[in-house]
Formats: sequence, structure tokens, C-alpha cells
Amino acid sequence: MSLRLAIHGKSFNAETKPLMEAIWQEITSKNCVPILSEYFKQHLAEHQFDVANIPTYNEKIGTPKDAHMAWSIGGDGTLLETLTHIGAKELPILGLNTGRLGFLATLSPQDVSPALDQLIQGNYRIEDRTLVSVQSDIKLFEDKQFGLNEVGIMKTDTSSMIVIKAFVDGNYLNTYWADGLIVSTATGSTGYSLSVGGPLVMPSSDILIIAPMSPHNLNVRPLVVSSESKLRFEVTSRSQNFLISIDSRSRVIDSKFSIEVQKAPFAAKIVKIPGDDFLTTLRSKLNWGLDVRN
Repeated sequence: MSLRLAIHGKSFNAETKPLMEAIWQEITSKNCVPILSEYFKQHLAEHQFDVANIPTYNEKIGTPKDAHMAWSIGGDGTLLETLTHIGAKELPILGLNTGRLGFLATLSPQDVSPALDQLIQGNYRIEDRTLVSVQSDIKLFEDKQFGLNEVGIMKTDTSSMIVIKAFVDGNYLNTYWADGLIVSTATGSTGYSLSVGGPLVMPSSDILIIAPMSPHNLNVRPLVVSSESKLRFEVTSRSQNFLISIDSRSRVIDSKFSIEVQKAPFAAKIVKIPGDDFLTTLRSKLNWGLDVRN
């Protein structure tokens, strides 16, 4: 059976074109049927790739129902974008890292050929990752109000803090005087949450992390709650607005609206081939244990 791959990728330049050509050669020479996002097909065509007869899918409608798997070619941001194409379909996704750090997109280009062999043979596993959703009185991000990493509530100017009143399951938690607040999934613990002092969490953990950004009170620390918790935030600011973000998407809204954050009703399905695990990623990406004596 042919492996039907819904493929989305980031833009590349003439310098990195040979790398993309090698990846494309591996995909098309194996028992695979690529289905390209409209954006990625157009970009490949601009770089003289022979993709005229390759079928496409529309990013707004999302990945085709008959696809067996999605591939993201780029960095972590590209994988997060690809997840918005998948939505509630829960199509397994594999991240091919042609970017820099790559906590989510961990497959390196030189491993594409053996990875495809493993996939075709069915020798891989799928990790379920919690997604976080955000709701308000207004439509924030159309029908894509979910994210894999985090929801962020942040100030919009460079001077004044914002005040965030937080509730967990209807119970008052705290009032944060800060530059903002991050609600992270376990997967997102290596992202924005980590940069504001949040803990590292095994990605299969069913939790959410509430982490303030530059809090005015130094005794305020990140808090880990169950992913079944329903969080609500009321924001006030001198500018009468604030920035709401979910993964790489953001918009400014009025501070009169409250924000509700909770676990999404569907999950992200991350494909892992043998040898690819979170602890290995931690050691390689964060240089854990790196010492001249080891």
C-alpha cells in the first residue's frame, strides 16, 4: 500500500535548495504519494521542482481525509502551522527539522531515507500530545482556537504591566501583576514556558503549566495543574487592551473580555521512529550532561 503523505513546508532559498532536492528525491522514489499544501507546492514550483502533477490540499479546509500521515518540513514553527491544517482530524504528524533547535521537528534530513523505510514498514509509534484551547466572548482565531505549545496573555506596550485575575475551576487563584502569563501544555514546557522559568515536563504528562512573565511579586512561581482544569482570566491594563497568542498566532483584544483556557477535545498525534525520544532530545538540544569529563 502506498503511503499518502500530506506535506507542508516552509520557504527555502537557493542555498538550501540542494537539501530540499535530496529530501524530495527520497519522498518521490519510495512508495509514497505526496499531497502538498497549496503554499508549499507554489514555493516548490518557483524553485523549478517538478510538481505540476502533484495534488494539493487547501490549508483553510485542511489535510485530506484519505491521507495516512502529515509531514512538516521546516522547524518547530512549521510543525505548529501544519497542526492547524490537521485540526480535529488527529492525523499523525512527523516533523522533519531543516531549521535550528527542533524540539518538535526532530527528524534530521540525513535520516529521511531510513525513516521512510521504517514508516512504510509500520515500524513507528504515535505519541498523543495534549492540545490547549482558548475561548472568549469573541471569536479569537476563527475555527483554529487550539495550540500544541501554549496560550499567552501579554501586555501590548513597553511600559505598563497588566493585571491578570486567575481562576481555576471557578475558584480564585491569584491576581498577577506582570508582563503577561503563559498557559503551557507539557509539550510546550520546552518553549515559551521554559524561558519564563517554567519546569520541564515529560510531554506525555496530562497537565497544564501556569507561568507568569516577569511578575511584580517575586514569590509568585509557576503552577502545575491538571489538564482537566478549566482556567479563566480577567485582564485589566492601562492601555485597555492586551495581546492574546496561541502558539505562533496572536491578536490584540480589548481588556473587557475574559479568556477561558482548557484542554482541547482532541489531541495531536506525533509520529516517533525508533531512537527518537524526549530524553535524547533534551540531551542533544539542551546539552544536558555536556562536560569535557564525560
